[in-house]
Amino acid sequence: MDNLKPLSAFFLAIEKDFRIGTAHIAIYAALLQFRNDKGFTNPVLAYSIEIQQIAKISSPKTYQKCMRELDEYGYLVYVPTRNKNRRSSIYFSVI
Repeated sequence: MDNLKPLSAFFLAIEKDFRIGTAHIAIYAALLQFRNDKGFTNPVLAYSIEIQQIAKISSPKTYQKCMRELDEYGYLVYVPTRNKNRRSSIYFSVI
């Protein structure tokens, strides 16, 4: 049941945050699932396509926009890479 704590904390944090939409929620949940599969590492190292497939987000622009906004709003720290052969780093903030 501890696996749901980060997701529950996220939902409590966004309860009154009008800036968060369904794509943000899908990506955050996908990141948590990906992190769970990788043994709860922090940071999570991921290619955008890996998270997009889990979140069912087909547009790279939507993914990048939502990741940038989640970073700006303080829900995570996103360190993208411009090198297609390297994974981006995603740090989970304590909400």
